[in-house]
Amino acid sequence: MKRGKKYVESAKNIDRTKLYDADEAISLVKKSAVAKFDETVEAHIRLGVDGRHADQQVRGAVVLPHGTGKTVKVLVFAKGEKVAEAEAAGADFVGGDELIPKIQNEGWLDFDVVVATPDMMGVVGRLGRVLGPKGLMPNPKAGTVTMDVTKAVADIKAGKIEYRLDKANIVHVPVGKASFTEEQLNENFATLMDAINKAKPASCKGQYLRSVTLASTMGPGVKLNTVKLA
Repeated sequence: MKRGKKYVESAKNIDRTKLYDADEAISLVKKSAVAKFDETVEAHIRLGVDGRHADQQVRGAVVLPHGTGKTVKVLVFAKGEKVAEAEAAGADFVGGDELIPKIQNEGWLDFDVVVATPDMMGVVGRLGRVLGPKGLMPNPKAGTVTMDVTKAVADIKAGKIEYRLDKANIVHVPVGKASFTEEQLNENFATLMDAINKAKPASCKGQYLRSVTLASTMGPGVKLNTVKLA
């Protein structure tokens, strides 16, 4: 894979054989984010679990103290008084059955997170084939299936992110933007790692944090010392 000139220049500052402390890694990632847009800083966390087993699933949500730097559009499936509650909380879209054909047939997906009240999950379930593969299906563990739509919307708007394992048992999550201060990125990252560590399944034996890498959207990855993150 041919890398661009900027990437190659940035990579020279990073020692591939070294495992960095979080603050040093964040400083390097910020310096290597030289694209013309405000790059996202992402964490890639490989865990020593097997996500194919239900008792080794790692999934949840956490509110980053400084948000993600991204404006998140929230769709809420609700009915009755919960519709007004969701709208008052700042949801971008609120509805019920009438949204099914729009999403299913017209391919409307102009939202980043879906929240649903429990009594609407029968309706939302019909969208499983569309929302599931995109990771948009509401889930009680992530706090997106709830009667408290006010809190759910407020948390998401404040910078709540969802984390879950991919097929390779890696969690990929944003921890902010390259324009954030090092202190903001450090606090966001520490909050994320605290949540990941607390989500360790009881059945997980051996090393839980296998590898942790931080990188900006277009920049090279910086590997962290996992011993100090456990």
